[in-house]
Amino acid sequence: MPRKNIRRPEKALSARFVETVTEPGKYFDGQGLFLRVAKNGARQWVQRITIRGKRCELGLGSPPAVPLATARKLALENRGTAMLGGDPLAAKRKAREGKTFAAAVDEYLASKLSEFRNEKHQKQWRSTLDNYATPVLGRMLVSEITVQDLLRVLQPIWNEKTETASRLRGRIENVLSWATVAGHRTGDNPARWKGNLSEMLPKPTKVKTVRHQPALALSDVARWWVDLGEREGMAAEALRFLTLTAARSGEVRGATWDEFDLGDAATSATTATRRAVWTIPASRMKNGREHRVPLTTEAIELLHALPRLNASPYVFFAPNGGMLSDMSISAVMRRMQEAELKAGREGYLDPASKRPAVPHGLRSTFRQWAAERGYPRDMAEIALAHFIGSEVERAYQRSDMLDRRREMMADWAGFLHAKEKDDNKVVRLP
Repeated sequence: MPRKNIRRPEKALSARFVETVTEPGKYFDGQGLFLRVAKNGARQWVQRITIRGKRCELGLGSPPAVPLATARKLALENRGTAMLGGDPLAAKRKAREGKTFAAAVDEYLASKLSEFRNEKHQKQWRSTLDNYATPVLGRMLVSEITVQDLLRVLQPIWNEKTETASRLRGRIENVLSWATVAGHRTGDNPARWKGNLSEMLPKPTKVKTVRHQPALALSDVARWWVDLGEREGMAAEALRFLTLTAARSGEVRGATWDEFDLGDAATSATTATRRAVWTIPASRMKNGREHRVPLTTEAIELLHALPRLNASPYVFFAPNGGMLSDMSISAVMRRMQEAELKAGREGYLDPASKRPAVPHGLRSTFRQWAAERGYPRDMAEIALAHFIGSEVERAYQRSDMLDRRREMMADWAGFLHAKEKDDNKVVRLP
């Protein structure tokens, strides 16, 4: 007579029985496989097996995550391994000692550091993973991470921090892809978007609220430029150069003297200006492509007036000789705004959001100016180092319109100084 709590059905278990059974006990199937039902209703697959002469029990997971068919397949494989002299229990223990997600992040970043554009990008990668992914996935083996685990990470921030969540998903996908190639996991990547998470999360473009960087109003540009000219210090010089070139803060702060060709000193100032160019290498560009910036007379004069530090390669260097921080340039604009408020004026506000303008918003100011002055869209977009059109269009459009952009940037410098070309002037009749 079988012992108490052991259920031996007349035939093998059925999937329906596994789904509905609630009475505590052990329900046998075959190959030593049985379903253990605890008093609290928890269920677990267990296999009794003899390994190298020693009888033991192996846990095979729990339904419904591990259905009956899968449990039978695992039990049969374990039995075959044991019959051939193998040890399925040792193999399972070894699998449990696999690579954790936290360890995979460390190894992935160590192998990819050279591909990041700068130290700030490296820190952003690490920060997003540490803040959002590691608390949930850190101790999990990469081989055990599923789509449901990804949803536990992404869903809490998907609607409120859409851009961060979207970048986080891509970074987790990269880490898990590396883990697959390195042999730490198999199967599909649970962080993949198309045909996977895209079916369970709304498109980022549907939930993301676009918040543009506050830009300087065109009507405030001339007054702001005069105000900036009264500011001293390397950060103020960098902000002036940033404005003249419509470049990004990181491109200006990371600029080194070997990136500049200021023309032949023996030639006239006019000839030198026609040849002066700042070539930013692809490694420092957001789009990963080399970018040439034509330098105006004002930009060249600014560069010639700058002090040079022999121990530093940077054009705009910090007091310690390193690269200026992003906050140092932002602080110049912030102090300018504070001075305006102290004088009883509203200051330099974005016309739409009414927020104080910031350095990156100056690129938007330039773009608006170019559009209103009738400059071709492609020329203005190239000046901002934006991609133009499709990949096919870019393959055929290889000119960066350097000479034409030089004229446009000279007009922009004139606008900053409140001087317009004659055909843009408006004559007010008395």
